[in-house]
Amino acid sequence: MSDVPVPPERSDAAALAAEAEQPWLRLDPRMLLIHPVEEVLRLLPVLVASVVLGSSSGNHGWGLAVAGLLVGIGVLRWFTTTYRIGPVHVELRRGLLQRQLLSVPRSRIRSVDVEQRLLHRWLGLAVVRLGTGQRTGAGRDRNRFELNGLAIGAVPALRDALLGTHPGTPAEESGAVVPAETEVARFRPGWVRYAPFSTTGLVTVAAVVGLAFQYGLAERLGESATVERGLSSVEAVGPFVAAALGLLVLVVVASLAACVRYVLLYADLSVTDDGRMLRVGHGLLRHRHTTLDRRRLRGVSLREPLALRLAGGARLDAVMTGVAAEHGESSLLLPPAPSAEARRVAAAVLRDTRQLDAPLRAHGPAARRRRFTRALLPVALAVAAAATAVAVTGRTVPVAVWGP
Repeated sequence: MSDVPVPPERSDAAALAAEAEQPWLRLDPRMLLIHPVEEVLRLLPVLVASVVLGSSSGNHGWGLAVAGLLVGIGVLRWFTTTYRIGPVHVELRRGLLQRQLLSVPRSRIRSVDVEQRLLHRWLGLAVVRLGTGQRTGAGRDRNRFELNGLAIGAVPALRDALLGTHPGTPAEESGAVVPAETEVARFRPGWVRYAPFSTTGLVTVAAVVGLAFQYGLAERLGESATVERGLSSVEAVGPFVAAALGLLVLVVVASLAACVRYVLLYADLSVTDDGRMLRVGHGLLRHRHTTLDRRRLRGVSLREPLALRLAGGARLDAVMTGVAAEHGESSLLLPPAPSAEARRVAAAVLRDTRQLDAPLRAHGPAARRRRFTRALLPVALAVAAAATAVAVTGRTVPVAVWGP
């Protein structure tokens, strides 16, 4: 598919009639090479279990049968997924046994996310997601408007049309000068030093350890002679020294994991502004390009967690109508970076430096008292309950009550 037809804007009954006449389009046929692979990766534990089950029972056809089923499911997506771009709505039909028709008014589109994973980039395809500002709770993934498998050459015209910036807009028809696109920020390798000052490294290490234990690492460690020698060394140096060394190793490993994740997610970051749209692109292996409509911009959020603030860093997000509620990264303007750079980008996006330099007003006495009361009251109640239990039963409170 080389081009996506986008109908011109109309209104009222004529627009609805024109919308009914729009043809239903399919995804690019090259997505038949992507969806089976994604299905296999998504259900990899099931596939591994089936192979193990087949090996133990002597029937090696289990793995082939499950792999064939997953490939068939991926292929069926191309036949069961169609979409069309109308002047009023954008519609998506999908599903084999349970058909679903998702219709999104074009006036509710807040952002357009374009993502290219590694296999998508090799095949010249992209994933397009529409941000509508709608909270959908547990069924959010099913109600998300996503086109997984569009030709990358057709994406810019589709994205500009959905956000109202395609050729033929009133500004261009009247001969008005369209602002040139300017670069607001670009990735700097030195920003990686702020990656360890977040919890992403610890979360990554915990996820890897949990997955390893899930696949039987605990039993193998119990039988390992290396682990026994390690426990003997711990007894020799003492628990406090061993705990300090373990903490140091954990910090180093978590910091390295956070730095690797930071580079993979935010390398090649660029933020541009053409006066109507903010465009944010980032990612090394999985490239993501987000287009934010300035008409939906309500401000910026300068985030400075304690550890990041002590390191002199900050993160910047755009405050858009409904965007942050849908996708975790859709509102990102700047990852953890120097605080001065974050403030400079915020001023460029807001086109006003006074908001960042304005003095903050402190809460009044009543608000401070209410805040401290809400924070300390649960702790006071827990301590009173524990003291009452000790006084009534005459027994000490177990250590587990107070924490690990």
